[in-house]
Amino acid sequence: MVDLDGDGAPEVIVVESHELVGARLAVWEMDDDDRLVQRAANEFIGRPFCWLSVASAADMDGDGFVEIAYVDRPYLAKTLRVFRYVPLDTGAVRLELVAEAPNVTNHRIGERDIGGGMRVCPDAVEVITASADWSRVIATRLVDGMLVSRDVGPYTGRASLSAALQC
Repeated sequence: MVDLDGDGAPEVIVVESHELVGARLAVWEMDDDDRLVQRAANEFIGRPFCWLSVASAADMDGDGFVEIAYVDRPYLAKTLRVFRYVPLDTGAVRLELVAEAPNVTNHRIGERDIGGGMRVCPDAVEVITASADWSRVIATRLVDGMLVSRDVGPYTGRASLSAALQC
């Protein structure tokens, strides 16, 4: 749950799954009548039994809009995708693909949780993941509409991802 639109109330970021077309990112919130309503969703992956693994959400580039980062198919595509949550003048919301970067992951088959996440520090916001082969810890930031990654050290287990989340 994250306040994506700055109104003081959190929206719920979820991964919706469909048996024929895989998963997609969706955002839900409570409306004025206390009903849960979908605010935005991107397209389904398009492959059955495939999913995505959310890293987190924050204003990654300082433009005033919140970006949501996830790893598309952490076992197959291993691609970091960043979507911007964009409120429209009509009151609707759009999830706009901003950038993507290959060769990272944040989950292995059999794990009960998601590794890494988003590191929000005074000087930068970075997504912390592992390299696709799980040998390195990678920090990725959004700069001028592009994802820029850097190696922050060896992956030695979950503790190395947790350590990279510290400012």
